[in-house]
Amino acid sequence: MNTEKLKSSKRFQILKDVKLILASSSPRRKQILRREGFEFEVLIPRHVEVKDISSDPVSHVLRLSKEKAESVLDKVKGGLILGADTIVVLEGKILGKPKDKDEAFLILNRLSGKTHQVYTGITLIHKETGKNRSDYDCTRVKFNQLKKEEILNYIATGEPMDKAGAYGIQGMGGFLVEGIQGELDNVIGLPVKSLKRLLVEFNSG
Repeated sequence: MNTEKLKSSKRFQILKDVKLILASSSPRRKQILRREGFEFEVLIPRHVEVKDISSDPVSHVLRLSKEKAESVLDKVKGGLILGADTIVVLEGKILGKPKDKDEAFLILNRLSGKTHQVYTGITLIHKETGKNRSDYDCTRVKFNQLKKEEILNYIATGEPMDKAGAYGIQGMGGFLVEGIQGELDNVIGLPVKSLKRLLVEFNSG
């Protein structure tokens, strides 16, 4: 079992001593949870099949976030499992992670000078009771008009290769972005406001 225990200096009290388990290998999601003061463990979810990349973005991220959370249920005895999935949508089409440098170039060239949407779905499942809640957030991101050399130089850093939409707004890819409308953490991979809202629902019963 691939488990990593991560702790922070302050505890998010809304959990009432229930262990939080992040079903994700994303270092960005770990960083956000640590920053917000969560204590949590990490379990790597099994690969989730993307059945229809042309489906409705909201349904897509909600389904995948739930499937990721469900995929680690049999690995834990108890706790609150958090699954998440992030996608980039341009002109109604879902853009996934690039398979290679050529695809990364095609994606970034398409995003250049345009506004796209970033959707992140999250699901919480309580192991003991089976109670589950899901939510999502959407952020609009406007890209600068990019030159070919700028795109190629960015791809050469390697940063685009493990990210939906082939860029990381919190890293070197920040120069690509002219502006956003919505929550930055949602673009990075975990909408904090939506997560805390779900935790309040769990806490209130």
